[in-house]
Amino acid sequence: MTIINIRRRALLGTAGVAVLAAPAIIKGQALAQETKTVSNDSVNPPDLHEFKLGTFKVVVVKDGARASGAPGETFGTNQSPETVAALLKQNFLPGDQFVNSFTPALIDTGKDVILFDTGFGEAGAAMGAGRLKDGLAVAGYKPEDISIVVLTHLHGDHIGGVMAGGKPAFANARYVTGETEYNFWTDTARAGTPAEGNHKAVMANVKPVVEKMTFLKDGNDVVTGITAISAAGHTPGHLVFNVESEGKRLVLTADTANHYVLSLQRPDWEVRFDMDKAQAAASRKKVFDMIATDRVAFLGYHMPFPAVGFAEKQETGYRFVPKSYQFDI
Repeated sequence: MTIINIRRRALLGTAGVAVLAAPAIIKGQALAQETKTVSNDSVNPPDLHEFKLGTFKVVVVKDGARASGAPGETFGTNQSPETVAALLKQNFLPGDQFVNSFTPALIDTGKDVILFDTGFGEAGAAMGAGRLKDGLAVAGYKPEDISIVVLTHLHGDHIGGVMAGGKPAFANARYVTGETEYNFWTDTARAGTPAEGNHKAVMANVKPVVEKMTFLKDGNDVVTGITAISAAGHTPGHLVFNVESEGKRLVLTADTANHYVLSLQRPDWEVRFDMDKAQAAASRKKVFDMIATDRVAFLGYHMPFPAVGFAEKQETGYRFVPKSYQFDI
């Protein structure tokens, strides 16, 4: 196991301060979360975590992080703010704010170099995000080394790095996403609706690579050992991915759960940015029941860095157990 650049520095700096609507557009970029204060560390390399999964190499990059106030306005929106705050405090967390991390992952199979989600890209620089490219460089990968880019769903914090300087950021890659997801966001019926902002971001960042796009449905393989599983609700075509190599297994859960306490311990609680809240709750329970029952690791895009852990079934939901040395021995 390698952990690079995990620094004891203040997470919340004064250099990058942004107040965003959600979803908001920054230079054509749709953001799926609200932020108030964020650190902006442009000098040190991004946090990076590497481990082995069978013969596969997994690299997790911290594209950025930001703090938001009023957790009850995002999580547990069908609960009172006091109930949400109480659960946070029970878990040794402040009740009046939360931190959200963004963690794309690369899987090197030895044959293919597969990137799962692309972070904020250039539009994230002002808020201290968009650090995926720098992190990949620290890990020894150039943009042209990426052979496949998988987009779990098409929110702005996942698709912002698809394009760079008006051109595809990963020139040699083919692209993979859900067919239902792509069709929804590119449909002109989104115009004039709350989904219009993200529709514009998809048209600017994903539509330009459609000729290199392969569309997946539930049960389709990206490559041998990496299989798509439908987990809709957060978005209409949201996908998670089961990854297996030499008896080792990891599930990339993307945005199925967006907080390691509020989404996992209370999977029935509604989340502001889940488009179909009932379906999203059902997907959370389906996916994390599988993870807990099978006792396998998962990588969640918004889990605390390095975003990998296990889910233990509890009476009301699941307890997040961060990974340590399980993949090293």
